[in-house]
Amino acid sequence: MRNTVESCIARPLLRRALLWAGLSLALNLVWEVAQLPLYTIARDPSVARIAYAVLHCTLGDAIIAAAGFILAGFVFQDADWPSSRPWSGGAVATFFGLVYTAYSEWQNVYQAGAWAYSASMPLVFGIGLAPLLQWLVVPVATLLFVRAWVRTHSHKTLGATCQ
Repeated sequence: MRNTVESCIARPLLRRALLWAGLSLALNLVWEVAQLPLYTIARDPSVARIAYAVLHCTLGDAIIAAAGFILAGFVFQDADWPSSRPWSGGAVATFFGLVYTAYSEWQNVYQAGAWAYSASMPLVFGIGLAPLLQWLVVPVATLLFVRAWVRTHSHKTLGATCQ
């Protein structure tokens, strides 16, 4: 019985997390390109290095988004939390992304030196404001897009149908 219940939650949760990550990937790509001037990499003469940095960060954002989605699904034991508990689930996913990003920015800027802020990056306790805002804006936008899609495709159920 336990395996049936776990797979009833886990399979739909992973499937929806991949869809969430795909939409998040597109939205985060736009954000990453927009905030590029706030990082020193934007002045790099190599377009290939800039493109790699944007791609690397965008893929990382999609992984963080998927992890936040899965975390919310486990917290609420519901793969369909964007429909059943949108703001509670969204708060869990957003909080996860925000906390991870704050840690990652601190680690990569100040410890590893993997990237650096330009002088124009506003800081909040030493962490770039743009990436923090990213994890307040993009998850909410993703949630709104998903909810709009569900409303227009209500004949297709996203919820798990296990019993």
